[in-house]
Amino acid sequence: MTFEEILPELKAGKKAVRTKGWSGAENYVKILDHIEDLSVTPYFLISVKGEAKEFSMWAPTACDVLAEDWIVVTP
Repeated sequence: MTFEEILPELKAGKKAVRTKGWSGAENYVKILDHIEDLSVTPYFLISVKGEAKEFSMWAPTACDVLAEDWIVVTP
């Protein structure tokens, strides 16, 4: 999938990952738009530590936006 195709999936609350080009430490990307009961300006988060649930803010690079190997990793 392209980034244009994966973006609506992210907006719907799904998680996505590139299958090539990432070293493996990056498990998935998601959009955060609320914290508990508070609405926040949406932004991307990337999982950086496997199952430890540690995240970092993320902005797609030109390579990420142009990639065609995005997949949804949660239904």
